[in-house]
Amino acid sequence: MAEHPRPAPIAEGVVPWPDDLAAQYAQRGWWRGLSLGAELWAAADRRPDSVAVVDGDLRLTYRSLIARSDAAATRLAGLGLVRGDRIVVQLPNCWQFVVLTLACVRAGVVPVMALPAHRRHELGYLAEHSEAAAVAVPGELRGFDHQAMAADLVAGSGVLRHVLVVGDEVRPGSVGLTALCAEPEADVRARWDAEGPGSREVAVFLLSGGTTGLPKLIARTHDDYAYNARASAELCRFGEDTVYLTSLPASHNFPLACPGILGTLLAGGRVVLLGSPEPERAFAVVAAEGVTATAVVPAVAQRWLTFAQEHGAGQLATLRLLQVGGARVADEVARRVRPVLGATLQQVFGMAEGLLNYTRLDDSDDVICTTQGRPLSPDDEVRIVDEADRDLPDGVPGSLLTRGPYTPRGYYRAEEQNARAFTADGWYRSGDVVRRRADGNLVVEGRDKDMINRGGEKISAEEVENLVYRLAEVAQVAAVAMPDAELGERVALYVVLRPGATLTLDDVRTAMADAEVARFKWPERLEVVDDLLTTKVGKIDKKALREDLVARLTAGSPVRQQ
Repeated sequence: MAEHPRPAPIAEGVVPWPDDLAAQYAQRGWWRGLSLGAELWAAADRRPDSVAVVDGDLRLTYRSLIARSDAAATRLAGLGLVRGDRIVVQLPNCWQFVVLTLACVRAGVVPVMALPAHRRHELGYLAEHSEAAAVAVPGELRGFDHQAMAADLVAGSGVLRHVLVVGDEVRPGSVGLTALCAEPEADVRARWDAEGPGSREVAVFLLSGGTTGLPKLIARTHDDYAYNARASAELCRFGEDTVYLTSLPASHNFPLACPGILGTLLAGGRVVLLGSPEPERAFAVVAAEGVTATAVVPAVAQRWLTFAQEHGAGQLATLRLLQVGGARVADEVARRVRPVLGATLQQVFGMAEGLLNYTRLDDSDDVICTTQGRPLSPDDEVRIVDEADRDLPDGVPGSLLTRGPYTPRGYYRAEEQNARAFTADGWYRSGDVVRRRADGNLVVEGRDKDMINRGGEKISAEEVENLVYRLAEVAQVAAVAMPDAELGERVALYVVLRPGATLTLDDVRTAMADAEVARFKWPERLEVVDDLLTTKVGKIDKKALREDLVARLTAGSPVRQQ
């Protein structure tokens, strides 16, 4: 096998917390000085024979989970992966995802959390930017050959060298993840107890939902991400009796650590994995496994409400907590959750960059149904400011700035973006427009960044525009958010064509497919216009375009849906 260059050390691209704040977070107990693996293994030792993970008919006890994870860490080392190496992880909700993730945090190999919907356009970028040594994929999912795509990426890369595959067909050159995550041949726990990463090292790379092209990498350390999951679990009252259903993509921060999979395991509960949140299957699994808590996005919550009204909610008898996040849920939808589904609604407003806001379980119906909650940590700092960064009083909408013990101080290897997204003294500009009520709860009013939120998936308008500009027919393009009752927003395009050119929505979508772009980014409406509306200073006026689009929708023009 050809020699591959070593990737640059992660620490060179990570912006650290100031020493005084790091000491403060440690002194207050938020940061425990332990790796995430050490905290998870300690939780497992308290309940070794209890079921930790359920995937269909497979049930893993805590004893088996940590033994498999240590064995997988050893097998990764056998492939030449060492502490500080990166793996792009693009897996569906399966037990191998959990074992591989735990193996990585145990060995100090850093997972880069991609999405199952990503294609070569996104995965190639993530692998290159993170200098990943391996990529983990399903063999085939919904008719798409992920294994072939991954093999092509390795063949064209100077750094990638392994394809790890979940599936029945493991082709020559690939490594089967089921075998890699199998029970150990020998007890190797002592090795990883001794060789595991430090708490200030990077535990995981999450993806941003930012506006400037492809996602940026968010470096979450063992200290801060363990606190993120542990404090969330405490706030949500997770314990040994918690049964948490993971039906959103597990690589998202929300179902991974808010409290998600990691928070459930730290609390000694049980994680149930499901490939889709569609209500017919999800309701049956809730009933079969006695699920007590789960997380959905607003579009899924609406589908669950409709299904329950048509078929009844008897299967949800054990469900105590329904978290809704990823986008703001309409107040009228929020008010229906408890009466129809029987569970307590918890609104969750946060970001992979850090800050998490939760409504509390004992809040009034007014708070639960009309706000997006208040910060998780006593050390979360929040400012709401005007265009000149002047603080605004309660009740006045403004831009949200934040910093705190689980909000990193910059993106990974992204100096230009960091100069825009972070202030000199470490405040993260979230791009959200919020107002703070007198009781401290936040109400999300919208976005001040050029981003489209399609069912919880954040899409950069700039990235879509850059892709469309590749078409020879296009002179100018603007991607804008199109309001949608089911998903919140969809992608719409306004296009000015070159003289004599023609273009259809199918042409654009075919070009997106040819570029191997994730399907959720494909435009779903095309408006061909003579000129794009502009501001007085000549910039494309996205606000005016969105208003024009609403007028066109009101007039009854059809919308194409995926």
